[in-house]
Parts: sequence; structure tokens; C-alpha cells
Amino acid sequence: MFFDVHDLEKRPIRFDQVFAPGSIELLDEGVRQVGDLRAAGVVEMIDPFGAREIRMRGQVEGVMEVPCARCLAATRFAVSGRLDLFYRPMAEIARDEEVAINEAETEVGFYEDPGVELADVVREQIMIGLPMRNICRPDCQGICPLCGTNRNLEACQCREEFSDSRWESLRNLRT
Repeated sequence: MFFDVHDLEKRPIRFDQVFAPGSIELLDEGVRQVGDLRAAGVVEMIDPFGAREIRMRGQVEGVMEVPCARCLAATRFAVSGRLDLFYRPMAEIARDEEVAINEAETEVGFYEDPGVELADVVREQIMIGLPMRNICRPDCQGICPLCGTNRNLEACQCREEFSDSRWESLRNLRT
């Protein structure tokens, strides 16, 4: 769904869009959409004759699948977040010289004419909402670094012996 600035100048637009799995390109091969993803809310032009700032409010809900950071098993993660986003025209910052921004402006996105694409906003919010490290369960033992066995499924017989060459002289004194 595309929100054209010319339509937003006339009136706010309500949206209730369902994205089927695979309809949003997530740009990360490890992240996969499981089931429908729903985005609902309203988009409006805040200042149509001045800054032409767009405000999007609403909710995004769905389920994503990401690999466990320890064992790489597929782990489901519920995405449920409120939207309260602001977008300004890209022309406002598209200059040859660097422009200083204040802290409040770090929370503002930018759009290129003629408007904002809902799928792009949803993709961004999903990727921001995912945890940095997702663990399948608190007691996940991960993958053996020597043989590659998933230690949650079977025990491996590898013995990991750590030796630091800096202590080798002291070890020789003991023997």
C-alpha cells in the first residue's frame, strides 16, 4: 500500500493491511515470516503547507522465525509493536554539505516524493524489533565448536582442552 502525499494533503488515510509470508523482502536470509503479518492504523499529513511532515500511527503484529544464536535452530519470535512514526521530505536534508541534526531529529525518517510505502515501513519496524541475540531456550547448549554436533540433541565426546602458550613455562616446572 502506497501513501501519496497529494492524497494525504486532502485527508488522513486509514490502513489495515495483511502481508502474506514472502510478500515483504526482509533483507536478512536468517529471518523468515511465519504466517500473516498485519499492519493497521492511520497516516496523516501534519503540516501540508509547511514541512509536509507525515505521521503514521498504528500497530504491527505477526510472528517471525530467526535462528538461535547458540544452536542455529529455528526459533519463533512474536512481533507486536505500536507505530508512531514521523517522516519528512528527503529534499529537506539532501544537500551537498553536512547538516547537523538534534537528538529529536534522530527519530524522524525521510521519504522521497511522491510518498511512503507501507511495506518499507513494516520491514524497517520488524528488523528494528528483532532481538540482537535470540536464544531458543534458556538452557540451550549450542553447537560443539570441534565436531559441530547440536548438543541439545545429542552429547558429543569431544574434549575441549584450552592451552595458553603464555603459561607453558610454568607447566614445564611442574613436570
